[in-house]
Amino acid sequence: MTDKVLYSSGGEIPTYLDIQAETGITKHMGGYNATDALYDLCHLEHAQRVLDVGCGIGVGPVYITRRFGCQVVAVDISAKMISWSKKRALREGVADLINFRQADVCELPFNENEFDASIVESVLAFVENKNLAIQELIRVTKPGGFIGLNESYWLQEPPERLIAYGHSIAPAIITEADWRALWENSGLEEAVFQQYRVDARQELRDRIKWIGWGSLLPGWGRIIKFLLTKPGWRNAVKEQLDPPAELVELLGYGLFAGRKPQN
Repeated sequence: MTDKVLYSSGGEIPTYLDIQAETGITKHMGGYNATDALYDLCHLEHAQRVLDVGCGIGVGPVYITRRFGCQVVAVDISAKMISWSKKRALREGVADLINFRQADVCELPFNENEFDASIVESVLAFVENKNLAIQELIRVTKPGGFIGLNESYWLQEPPERLIAYGHSIAPAIITEADWRALWENSGLEEAVFQQYRVDARQELRDRIKWIGWGSLLPGWGRIIKFLLTKPGWRNAVKEQLDPPAELVELLGYGLFAGRKPQN
């Protein structure tokens, strides 16, 4: 995974992640309900130090500290996302519990066996070498610790006419079957894979709750500004805000959890 692929570095035609980074609006499937279920699968109530990869605008790491009171190391490949996250942590009064680092999930700047749990939500759909990313998460997690993912996938391969659109949003999304095989061969113990279908209306409600009106309204203001001042953004924003219903029906997401072997 590389910034050069996922971000256009100020180009006229923004990528999906450009729009998220510039507006301060991010999402993952299932909202807080999925996040709570993932944290429970990874037993974060027993964790003292948690790694949150792909922290986006900081909702996840802030929520972890509030719910569990533990230390969090939050990383994202985007400096802009790290900036949003730091602002949120300060605003929520938990900045002393979170250490932010700019980093790539495929090359984490940490020693082996550092974290009690490693959490990733809506990141690996953008990562070509998913196995490398998973092995990096395992490497930095302590023996007996948990790795947990919330990731989207195709319930079945989309038709040719929709593939380009799907890849413009999540360039490395794979099928449910491919994900299942990848997780089963990860080397983790107690491996769990919970499947969910996407409900577009519920996803919208979840996104609003996840981001919060205090961040969502300014974010929409930034979107309007970009639409008025950056012609190249208009079609890209429209496409990303209004995906074809047929494409949404082909999407699902899964919660993946497993324990790193003791030996």
